[in-house]
Amino acid sequence: MKNIAILGFGVVGCGVAEVIAMNKDRIAKRVGEEVRVKKILDIHEFPDSPFADLITTNKDEVFGDSEISIVVETIGGARIAYEYTKQALSSGKTVVTSNKELVSTHGVELMQIAKANNCSYIFEASVGGGIPIIRPLHRCLAANKVERIAGIVNGTTNYILTQMAECGSDFEKALKEAQSKGYAEANPSADVDGIDAQRKIAILSTIALDGAYVDPTKLFTVGITNITTKDMEYAKEMNASIKLLAVFENKEDGAFAYVAPHLVSKSHPLACANDVFNAIMVTGNALGDAMFYGQGAGKLATASAVVGDVMDAALHQDKDAHITEWFVSDKPVLSPIENHVVSVLLRLPDSVSDEAISEAFPEISCQPCVYEAEGEKAVILGKDGDMTEAQLAIGLENFDNVISMIRIF
Repeated sequence: MKNIAILGFGVVGCGVAEVIAMNKDRIAKRVGEEVRVKKILDIHEFPDSPFADLITTNKDEVFGDSEISIVVETIGGARIAYEYTKQALSSGKTVVTSNKELVSTHGVELMQIAKANNCSYIFEASVGGGIPIIRPLHRCLAANKVERIAGIVNGTTNYILTQMAECGSDFEKALKEAQSKGYAEANPSADVDGIDAQRKIAILSTIALDGAYVDPTKLFTVGITNITTKDMEYAKEMNASIKLLAVFENKEDGAFAYVAPHLVSKSHPLACANDVFNAIMVTGNALGDAMFYGQGAGKLATASAVVGDVMDAALHQDKDAHITEWFVSDKPVLSPIENHVVSVLLRLPDSVSDEAISEAFPEISCQPCVYEAEGEKAVILGKDGDMTEAQLAIGLENFDNVISMIRIF
């Protein structure tokens, strides 16, 4: 019998207990022995839960129990979860987590602790919820050089943008609806400011770079708080959708990772992901494009990925379940975002002359947009791949009245 403990009995922690109970026979068949939740650690008691007899507020009942070999961390954040994870790994217990903040911030250290203690730190559910993406990058696509990862990895922002596009809601109204349905937190900044997506693309970028650590706090990141209903009108006229994309690119001139809203053509597979769904496209130099689509959050969807990791841990007991260990490189692993080639839709007041735009963006391709709202001038810059982020930033300094600027995917 394989005994596990769950740290944190919130939505995901509860889902993990439910999935193990619901599919215990199937899990036992795959693993070769029964997987049992022995303890659930939380600061609260849950007397009405069917798992009430397993819940404890005493951490020593988890960390001091030699029979518990796998710990599932679903506390979230990077404080208590960090300390508990280190304690578990240091005692030789494999840790499975869905905590993208902790993985993206302390992943290198925690993997080193795991390796030193002959156990594993596994985190499939930290990106994409129930969508398999971490393990495919580690294993199925291991023979490829990953040239690009582009994805919608935050269900909250995707829901908000879908409501704005389909219902005509402004940002504030769409956000309140997301909060009322439980898709957004009372403080939604981690989602709407792009921080959640930033952490997730940092994790995927690190794996794509063969373990060379990408610090999420160093990534160029733009959220969705400035997207308006008028932007949605432009997108519609351009037969496109506005999506918050997390992107990693590994080009001959360097690797880049960033998060920003983009206009995505409706003919592109990523445009199919609406509401709280996620979609991630991976491009390998041998495979070409592969698409991963599904629920990026939710109790059972995320729990299914966590339990998959628990099973993987059980099958790799006393071994490191990872193929690639993370490390901090002594050289920059990403190129400066200023060198990245970009194309944008730029909206300016119609009082701005064509000459002024040409002078601000010399030798950069510029064409009128197919649609212009009243009182505006809209142009597409850099469509021919002849503009960098640095050139864009310098050009924008010439205007103190930019209405909107959205990147084009």
